[in-house]
Amino acid sequence: MGRIHAVADWLGLTRAGTDAATINREDTGTGVTPPSRNGGTQAVSPSRALTISQVYRAVQIHAVAASQLSLDVRRRGTLVPSPLLIRKPEADRSRSATIEYLVTSLALTGNAYLRLLRMDPTDPASPVQSVAALNPNGVVIWDDPTTGRLRYSYNDDLGRHRMFEAWEVAHLPFLRIPGTRYGLGPLQAAQVELGGALDLRDYSAGWFADGGVPTGVLATEQTLTKDQAAQYKALWNETAGGTRITGAGLKYSPILISPKDAQFLESQQFTVTQMARLLGVPASLMLATVEGNSQSYANVEQDWIGYVRFSLMAYLREIEEAFTDILPNGQEARFNVEALLRTDTKTRYEGHEIALRAGWTDVSEVRAIEGLPPRTDLPATPANPAPVSSDTPTPEA
Repeated sequence: MGRIHAVADWLGLTRAGTDAATINREDTGTGVTPPSRNGGTQAVSPSRALTISQVYRAVQIHAVAASQLSLDVRRRGTLVPSPLLIRKPEADRSRSATIEYLVTSLALTGNAYLRLLRMDPTDPASPVQSVAALNPNGVVIWDDPTTGRLRYSYNDDLGRHRMFEAWEVAHLPFLRIPGTRYGLGPLQAAQVELGGALDLRDYSAGWFADGGVPTGVLATEQTLTKDQAAQYKALWNETAGGTRITGAGLKYSPILISPKDAQFLESQQFTVTQMARLLGVPASLMLATVEGNSQSYANVEQDWIGYVRFSLMAYLREIEEAFTDILPNGQEARFNVEALLRTDTKTRYEGHEIALRAGWTDVSEVRAIEGLPPRTDLPATPANPAPVSSDTPTPEA
């Protein structure tokens, strides 16, 4: 029991109210060992991690990137009109706000949950009308020992407790770890690194106020008593900012610390790189530079493409699958990431032109990608399509 609750606390998830004593988290024998709390390292909660500017910025980048994308519906590869469930999943939030909430939940806790509101709330096969995003900190996954059923215990933000059946909740885990139903998020996996970043920030901020660093030294070759030394020190401090008169051979030597050393710039730069790596955000988007790596338009563009494919897609794919599961059979939800894969309008339009002239796509599909309404007064392909060069790749059959 103690080990299970310790892992639960480390994951930052709250056990449910009055029934919490009877609800046990499953044993998360993941092989990922949380840092010891007895060795001076305190667990870093998501809210505390967000006080690290680099973490806040990285999470915000993920949330903004995802929330600005359109979520399209396709049936057997063909774009179809999106139902209300996709256009406005939650009654009290916009679509972009729902996506932002889900991405933020995944980034901060490694888990996101959607309550599925069906036409008939008692029928597991009833169509889903809308969803409600749950606070992941209030969810406990429970395998009922009496029935073997998977259930979700939930404490909402007002402290109200509910128990949901598995068919009433869609669970989106970030990284699936064998031996546990909970996803493992980057903040939970890197507690030591987060603690180090907080220690560095706090130490740097308190360097002059609390670090005991003197502003200068009064020195003399003469022998001074303790009382004389205290008197000269008091007189010196009393005339701060005014005209100083020294005696007894006293000479003042200021202790000069360069801004670079005082602010621990190299250590802070390393922290930026470390947090960018942890959360999967390119250094260029974090407004940071990597030593020995010159930034150009070409490699920044490649950074962004890699970011979409291997970082952002980890969040988007979970959301796509969750909505695909509650759409009618044969329909699937997919984010339109074309605008993010091509970093500027000129490059994007050139890509469309190549596809149009090669006959891979038509004007209606291009307009759909760009989020524009269909037009019937335009030809499906350019009037004088140019022959496709040997350098132009052809689509697979």
